[in-house]
Amino acid sequence: MGRLIVALIAGGLFGSGLFISGMTDTTKVQGWLDVFGNWDPTLAFVMGGAIIPMAIAWQITRFRKTPLTGGSFPPPPDTRLGRNLVFGSVLFGIGWGLAGLCPGPAIASLSYAGTGGLVFVAAMLTGMWIAPMLRARLDRIAQPE
Repeated sequence: MGRLIVALIAGGLFGSGLFISGMTDTTKVQGWLDVFGNWDPTLAFVMGGAIIPMAIAWQITRFRKTPLTGGSFPPPPDTRLGRNLVFGSVLFGIGWGLAGLCPGPAIASLSYAGTGGLVFVAAMLTGMWIAPMLRARLDRIAQPE
């Protein structure tokens, strides 16, 4: 039960931060990406505001054996730059640029984004459902016989 309460508080804090920072405003995100037009650099401060506490949290967890709420820490991610990472990053960037939302802000904006927000989240969930099947198929094609 304690983990659920911590998750609820963390999720609420995360969603509030996204809303307050303007990350749920698609025009602000697209303004960040419009480097040669009406560029809005304020998103850099939001990113910096997220990176700093996360870097501190990583340093703290280096000295812990288990998380505060129990369980175990996930293994460190693979540091190699592979085809899946590049392809996934490109798809994420295209979706972020076109819609002005990524998964966290999309869910945070569900309560007021209207039909467009619902369509985006539905498309995002569909993509998350299809991606593992597509990846398995591409991995089979890429393997030499």
